[in-house]
Amino acid sequence: MSTERGDQVIIDTHNTTIHTLGRKNEGKKLRYMQKDGSFPVLFQKAPGNWGPYLMDIFTTLVEIRWRVMLLIFSLSYILSWLFFGLCYWLIAYVNGDTDDVENEPCVANVDGFTGAFMFSMESQATIGYGFRAITENCIVAIIVLTVQSVVSCLLDTIIIGIVLAKMASARKRAQTVGFSSCAVVNLRDGVLCLSWRLGDFRGNHILEGVARAQIVRFVKKPLGSVVVSYEDLDIQNQDIVLATPATITHKLEPGSPLYSLSLDDLQQDHFELVVSFTYTGDSTGMLHQTRTSYTPADIRWGQRFQDMLKLGKKHYRVDYALFNETTWVAVPLMSAEQYDRGRHPVGTGQSDSEHLRLIKRNGGSYAVTSDIAAEVMHQTCL
Repeated sequence: MSTERGDQVIIDTHNTTIHTLGRKNEGKKLRYMQKDGSFPVLFQKAPGNWGPYLMDIFTTLVEIRWRVMLLIFSLSYILSWLFFGLCYWLIAYVNGDTDDVENEPCVANVDGFTGAFMFSMESQATIGYGFRAITENCIVAIIVLTVQSVVSCLLDTIIIGIVLAKMASARKRAQTVGFSSCAVVNLRDGVLCLSWRLGDFRGNHILEGVARAQIVRFVKKPLGSVVVSYEDLDIQNQDIVLATPATITHKLEPGSPLYSLSLDDLQQDHFELVVSFTYTGDSTGMLHQTRTSYTPADIRWGQRFQDMLKLGKKHYRVDYALFNETTWVAVPLMSAEQYDRGRHPVGTGQSDSEHLRLIKRNGGSYAVTSDIAAEVMHQTCL
């Protein structure tokens, strides 16, 4: 597939469709973050007890699964009906309503626990069939009915608030704002750059947002412990108004953790590029976050994203079918450090062409020079 002539390396991609570079068993390696933004982290023997979770019961209920929430929703009402039904039955039993039909009852037409449960459910659900009712004979029954009405209003408020909070969860909105499935390395204004794409799939757009990126590396110690290191990446124009898809760019310059990374190093390195976008939605005004990660196998060297924004007569047209599509471009196969050293040699007398490599595609060879036209960094710049 490749031949070496002197200092030049030519890659022929005319008869191949392989666009990803990575090790054979890369997919089996445990990721720090999944592609959907979740973390495969399991907590064992967390400090403390259930006290903090019960103190923050609202957040605990919002974060639980829907099936558990529906179970709690049903049990809260059924148990409250049973409790107050038991109270009404005890009042009727003490007053003698279950034994003497001629006695003036506290709760009319309640002769047993079944009738008391029905009266409790009808009162709390405000059904009011009119067959069972509280009389003026027992002040205790009136007090219990008043307490049940207050508890019913409080319970409805809590349950409805939790359900609405779960439905308006930021995780749901994050599913309609996504990153590209891969990242690319190409030249922009003569500088090697690492780029990935971000887009909003909904019609209502985002007010404002901030993009961030980190390099996460794992170092396994001899005793089995794992040390995780984090390095921030500088992003150009990290404040974004996501009206149209944007290409987020990190320049491979001195100070970048990836400055000395070449194509060969990329295939052998072990790291994870964790990217996130924190934003405010214009519909709800709530703060959301979308995140994903890229492993070296997800980074495509020598490619760029295809243009997906076109200018119509009345609208800007965005073709999301091209959101993850890339195309080959002429890019040096060396690291950014070697590329910069080749562009500005010190005391070697070597020209730029002696330090650059070529990429051959579709029968033609493309030389990489420092004056290659840059791709538009943000898709709204036409």
